[in-house]
Amino acid sequence: MKLPARPGTPQWLALAWLLVVTAIGWHQWQFWQAPRLDTDVFALLPQDEQASVAQRAIRQLGEQGERRVVIMLGAADWRAAQTAAAAFDQSLAASRAGLRRTADGAVAAQALEFYRPWRDALLTDAQRQALRNADVPALTARALERLHGLNTGQPTAWLADPLGLWPAWWSQHAGLTAARPRDGLLWVPDPDGQRDWAVLLYETQGPAFRFDGARRWADALDEAGRMAQTRVDADGAAAPITVLRAGVPLHAEAGAVQGQREMNTIGWGSLVAVIALVWWTFRALRPVALIAMSLLVGCAAALSVTVWVFGQVHLLTLVFGASLIGVAEDFGIHYFTSRLASPDTPRWPLMKHLLPGLLLALLTSVLGYLVLAVVPFPGLRQMAVFSSVGLIAAFLTAVCWFPALDGGSLPGSRMGRAVAASLARWPVLEGRRLWALLALLGILCAWGASRLRVNDDLRQLQSSPPGLIQAQIDVGRLLQMPSPTQFFVVQGATPEAVLQREEALRARLQAAKLGPLTLSAVSDWVPSRARQAENRQMTAHVEQQVLDQIGHALGEDLRRPAFHPGPLELPTWLASPACAAACSQWLGPLGDNGYASVVLIRGLATRAQAEALRVFGLTQAEGVHWVDRASDMSELLGRFRGTMAWILVAGHLLVWAAMALRFGRTAWRAWLPTVLASLGCLAVLGALGEPFQLFHLLALMLLLGMGVDYGIFLLEHQGKGQGHAWLAVLLGALSTGLSFGLLALSATPALHAFGLTLLLGLALVCLLAPLFRQRQHLSGSLPFPQQT
Repeated sequence: MKLPARPGTPQWLALAWLLVVTAIGWHQWQFWQAPRLDTDVFALLPQDEQASVAQRAIRQLGEQGERRVVIMLGAADWRAAQTAAAAFDQSLAASRAGLRRTADGAVAAQALEFYRPWRDALLTDAQRQALRNADVPALTARALERLHGLNTGQPTAWLADPLGLWPAWWSQHAGLTAARPRDGLLWVPDPDGQRDWAVLLYETQGPAFRFDGARRWADALDEAGRMAQTRVDADGAAAPITVLRAGVPLHAEAGAVQGQREMNTIGWGSLVAVIALVWWTFRALRPVALIAMSLLVGCAAALSVTVWVFGQVHLLTLVFGASLIGVAEDFGIHYFTSRLASPDTPRWPLMKHLLPGLLLALLTSVLGYLVLAVVPFPGLRQMAVFSSVGLIAAFLTAVCWFPALDGGSLPGSRMGRAVAASLARWPVLEGRRLWALLALLGILCAWGASRLRVNDDLRQLQSSPPGLIQAQIDVGRLLQMPSPTQFFVVQGATPEAVLQREEALRARLQAAKLGPLTLSAVSDWVPSRARQAENRQMTAHVEQQVLDQIGHALGEDLRRPAFHPGPLELPTWLASPACAAACSQWLGPLGDNGYASVVLIRGLATRAQAEALRVFGLTQAEGVHWVDRASDMSELLGRFRGTMAWILVAGHLLVWAAMALRFGRTAWRAWLPTVLASLGCLAVLGALGEPFQLFHLLALMLLLGMGVDYGIFLLEHQGKGQGHAWLAVLLGALSTGLSFGLLALSATPALHAFGLTLLLGLALVCLLAPLFRQRQHLSGSLPFPQQT
């Protein structure tokens, strides 16, 4: 586009910024062809505060199930559950929603053949104990019973396992899940015996994480559930079926749907509010178009730089960034209200006159956002970069383009003139009245702050629908699935050392008797070499004794067949289909830190059990560490909450120092309203019973960056110019407050805390800022041109 020159406007500045914006537009076109977005809640959390091995474990365990969807259909009897499962699967296949049914039968058969050569090296703990105290005559009698019971006339298979150890080993490992094969399906009995559950396993086809905002999987599952109920009703079932669904893809889709809905609500709601306020004030399309353009450029630049710095952008960053619309318009509003106050002043000299105040406002706002980057939360750092870059880009758009593109006069509105003139009737607090107000606010703040209660629970980051979360819990309980965020990490110098430590951990946990808990470890499937050698020695010794007695009775020379001469090795197991059950638990080499694996816990259902395991983990030998990701992150949030409180104090001092360089001794007038608003905000939160958390403090840091802008604008303009500054303050406060007010409606508790805190804080700053302005000797009314 061609930028018209205005008298005194440096056209090269406008053209240079046009080149930058063109590059941003080109990047935006490329980015949205294949957007790199993230919805993982743990990606928001600190990564350098936890051992890298725990992070790797969380990531690897998550990757195993990132495409899996588990469906459980419960009915009063197994026949109804079968009917429901058949109808459900048929409907889902017809929907073409991208969910493919998986079958584990072939994998189980392949695993059986894989382990067969090492049958003699695989024993359960109970079998090891029985062979140590072997009653050979009793074992011989049972072996003869098995031989006659087979009745095949071919003792070869019997010779390979005369004691029947092999089926018992497989039976124990099949017990690692509650699901059992039945009539071609997986079946789980309800613990209370009231229902039978059919289990269907699916995998997503195509991208596991989609961000188009469509409920493709959820809608297909809803329809399949209705079809299943219809089919069961047609068969005369007496009770409705229950459908439970679980899986990472379902949470990711729900997060994407919610995120897009909130982005639309916050982003478009803020944009409409800003446009309405600008039109209501200036009664002209030019300010609306230019301010909207600055917001568009700011958001686009913010997204491009964020992707360039981090490689991708988190969905919550976009939701939070949508509130940027309510902040970045302040520069344009301040420019156009100044145009109303001085309609005859050339555009560029007017902008040059406004630059010091605008730069100071930009500095304090960006400082408020960048303090978020001090906290090692990747998600918060993204939000800080996104918002800071967006503000800077909106500022540069206003400075470089508005003087060049702004032409003609602004009629203004009667309401705008009335608001500007109202500043003259707003009191200025000095002397005793000032101290009385401070004392009253101090009492109210102390009362409200005393009612604050702290909550650092990690679940404040969780935004999945409650029904989906409860279904995930129910599926885990019925299938007896281990928690993917609570486990032991076992490390050792070699793979053999890791496997031996796993085996020792199992023995110590069984001796501790902490309840009905079971372990799931790599050593369940690949025992250590030492364990395999001991198993082989016991098996060969006892089995040969039994065969010798049976052979003597039968008059035959019975010899055990040869098994694989070497032990089962980890690389061999990892390269086979047999590792599907637990390969994600082997973390492998850790550089100079040896090797590591994950030991999962099944049956963990209460906080008391988790605390007992934590204490148990503290007593373990070197190389064994208990990891409770949710608890660790909650503790971390609490520590950062304390740290951020001191950073907030330091930020206030830093901002006051920056303003003192500009305003000298009067800097307190621009700073004190934000201090009082922050304290008042804490009091209101306490009175409302809102649980206080780290994200309230981070919002107060943003309040510091944005709230002082109102005092700055009022101090920057003295005499007749102060009225238009008051109009700009009110417009900015209304648009920003509405923006973050919409953010307070977010279903994500962290974003809700941000929005509610800033909504309260900005309203208080707006009420307090004019009370601390300097007393003027000139009228506060503005020389607006009369409307025609």
